This record gives sequence, C-alpha cells and structure tokens, in this order.
Amino acid sequence: MMSRRQFLTGTALGSVIAVTGAGLRLRSNAQAETEAGAGTMFEVTKTDAEWREQLTPEQYRVLRKHGTERAFTSELNDEHRDGTFDCAGCALPLYDSKTKFDSGTGWPSFYQPLPDAIGTSEDRSFFSVRTEVHCRRCGGHLGHVFNDGPPPTGLRYCMNGVAMVFTPA
Repeated sequence: MMSRRQFLTGTALGSVIAVTGAGLRLRSNAQAETEAGAGTMFEVTKTDAEWREQLTPEQYRVLRKHGTERAFTSELNDEHRDGTFDCAGCALPLYDSKTKFDSGTGWPSFYQPLPDAIGTSEDRSFFSVRTEVHCRRCGGHLGHVFNDGPPPTGLRYCMNGVAMVFTPA
C-alpha cells in the first residue's frame, strides 16, 4: 500500500519529469542574458561593470538581467506627447509614440516597433513560452510581445518603461 507521502512525492517528481521532458524550464539570469544574444554580436557591447556604471540599478536589472518592473510604476505609461521611445541602454529609437496604446496592463504598450529596432527570442521561463523583445543594437531586454493587440498588427509589445527613455519630437 502506498502512503500519502509516497504518493505526493511520486506525483511531484512525475510533474518535474513531465515538464522537463516537454522542454519547459526556469532559466537563471545568466542563462537569460546568454540566450537573448545567443550567437549574436551586438553593435553596442560593454562589460558588466560598464553597464552597471551607465544604468540605474533598476535599468540594469531589467535591461541586462531580464527583470520586469512592477506594473503601473513607469512614468512612460502616462506619456502621450509626439516623439519616440528609445532604448535606455544605447538610445536607439524603438517605438513611435503614434503606435502607443493603453493596454490596461500597467506597462507601456505599442502595436508596432520602428523598422530594424528590435530583435526577438524565445523565452521559456515560468513554465510558459513567450516571445522576448530586445534592443537589436545592444541586446537589452525590453519586454515581451503578445498576439492580443489592436489593429492594424494585432500585436501588443508590452515593454518595461525603465528600459526606455522618451524623446519628444
């Protein structure tokens, strides 16, 4: 007869094996940083110490370690002037303000990036598969893109405001 403890242990172990077998995993910050630029040489490269010196601690955590800022904390949520939202790591223009919309998620959202501004990679963290968005010039983590946005693209680029700066037109 199987005890309750044996049953729960077996169930938990089976779940871990099933999840691992399906290719889903949590990734460490080091893995995430490596994967975003796997096989990619970015135009702007710096040492970890140089990034830490240039960026605020929160910018560093998000851009270089693939963190996420808390929802509804970015001043860029309420930015409605004409201009561009640029990478806080290398100043590359990423999104035109005309493509910004209120998604209600608490993060600045856009339906389309500027041409040749971003790169994407598969993010398999937190037991799900998402499309990660990064700056194509410096590789900084910006956020994720989802298929629940408005026309004309149907996409929602859900960005960390701390990963960007606004430049008025």
